[in-house]
Amino acid sequence: MKIDIVSVFPEYFDVFGLSLMGKAQAKGLLEVKAHNLRDWTHDVHHSVDDTPVGGGAGMVMKPEVWAECLDELLGLNTPDVCAGGNGETDAVTPQSGPEPGWEPAETSSSMSQPATIPASDAPVLIFPNPSAPLFTQSDATELSHAGHLLFGCGRYEGYDARIPDYYRAQGIDVREYSIGDYVLNGGEVAVSVMVEAITRLMPGFMGNPDSIVEESYTGEGALLEHRQYTKPAVWRGLAVPEVLLSGDHGKVDRFRRDEALARTAEIRPDLIEALDCKALDKADRKTLMSLGWEVSATHPRRLAD
Repeated sequence: MKIDIVSVFPEYFDVFGLSLMGKAQAKGLLEVKAHNLRDWTHDVHHSVDDTPVGGGAGMVMKPEVWAECLDELLGLNTPDVCAGGNGETDAVTPQSGPEPGWEPAETSSSMSQPATIPASDAPVLIFPNPSAPLFTQSDATELSHAGHLLFGCGRYEGYDARIPDYYRAQGIDVREYSIGDYVLNGGEVAVSVMVEAITRLMPGFMGNPDSIVEESYTGEGALLEHRQYTKPAVWRGLAVPEVLLSGDHGKVDRFRRDEALARTAEIRPDLIEALDCKALDKADRKTLMSLGWEVSATHPRRLAD
């Protein structure tokens, strides 16, 4: 997989040379390159932002700088631009413009993402955005099969909204994701989160692929993972659950499954509500009923207190 990251602080991603990420690059499984957006500026100050149209606080990242950068990294032909005397763009003739009736994509949290990644190595352009849909384990799994990911790190008040709209119109698979209900100083942290979540799912990345199987949010009927323990069996007066020392793998598996159900019901009941009751075994049903859930319908339903 090839990963390009565009940022005004490309050195932020030096950390990707460490640990499993560094080993994956050394093995040739992964190629990560960070680019400085200012390399595509032409003024003496290397400006990448300007004041927001319509007024307001902060600065917005300029589309023309991003466009030069993204055109090059995506391998697109640069549109013909005729600049007026004041430096403004008078006309733009894209290589392949939007279809008739095209409208800008929605930017609300209801904005839909493409369902699948093409089998080809067509690039996927990804922008972190606190106003976008939430990035999930399902998204990470899907994107782990892509051949080329290109991440853009916004700063200040964000990037001009026409940037993703324009590249969608050129046929590029563009995604915008939020990593949570909070705002960061820039997109670098969010990109780091997404890159790690995606790449660790690539075949050959993890030393022991079985370690991924029971993780939180993984697979159909996703639950939070059970708690983990190591030696010693008693530490500062706290003992690990006795069943884990029994050597009975069936009992251990059941204990872990029950704990996963209980933790999920307490912390993320929405994941319990998404379970398919038909896929639950008798023991699962018994555990959920003991926790106050009705399991006779299509999905579990929490009983009123």
